[in-house]
Amino acid sequence: MIRAHKIRLHPTEEQKNYFARAAGTARFVWNWALAEWDRQYQAGEKPTALKLKKLFNEIRREQFPWTWDVTKNASDQPFLDLSKAFLAFFEGKARRPKFKSKKRSKPSFYLANDQMELGDHRVWIPKLGWVNMSENLRFKGKVTGARVTRTAEWWFISVTVEVPDEKHEKRKAAVGIDVGLNRLVTLSTGEGDENQTFLKRALKKLRQANKRLHRRVKGSKNREKARREIARLHYRVACLRDDVLHKLTARLAECYGVIGIEDLNLKGLLKNRK
Repeated sequence: MIRAHKIRLHPTEEQKNYFARAAGTARFVWNWALAEWDRQYQAGEKPTALKLKKLFNEIRREQFPWTWDVTKNASDQPFLDLSKAFLAFFEGKARRPKFKSKKRSKPSFYLANDQMELGDHRVWIPKLGWVNMSENLRFKGKVTGARVTRTAEWWFISVTVEVPDEKHEKRKAAVGIDVGLNRLVTLSTGEGDENQTFLKRALKKLRQANKRLHRRVKGSKNREKARREIARLHYRVACLRDDVLHKLTARLAECYGVIGIEDLNLKGLLKNRK
């Protein structure tokens, strides 16, 4: 079983700059590989991740020497990610891969298990050194890799660990879940979970922050401050929602063996005024 633990990092300004350059390198290589994939495909060839990586390494030292300033995983992994993305697209499981934007895409880069080392509240990254972590890794097992990402103004590392499969104990009977509009869920046992009041307060702050952003002059420092505030509020709202849903689903999974959920178009119900 593969488990993942997402941990917040506390990098210095120099380390933040390294993360930004590594994420930029990963984005550039992805876009280059996608453009080359499209070119070869239109020419009647059959592109593969191995061919693209070999071609990139041939011209890398002359045309893109700055890609050597960060860990090699930042320029190696995008080829494998693109191959997996096209495989999912051909199988009908996902949309066609798109080019990544500097402003809209989420900055991230991959670290292989042989390119990192975990210590006490810290992680070692090639060509950078030790970076402080907010907590230690929860799971014990073989580390298979990690991915460093940025959300709002904060950097996180998601470490994947291979752990032994858990033995499932005999659970209770089935339970039905009714998803409501005014109530989060109502169980067939009569229990119910109310929509969280603190989430409504956070959404109200987000609406107010969006109004402030639209009143700011484009290109000004105040607009940039407002944009950063909105990014932090979006992250807070996402955390509040995830916290409620994770606690609910974990409790249901531990208490019941079979869970039945009604199949309704909730978005359509919300749009209907009646």
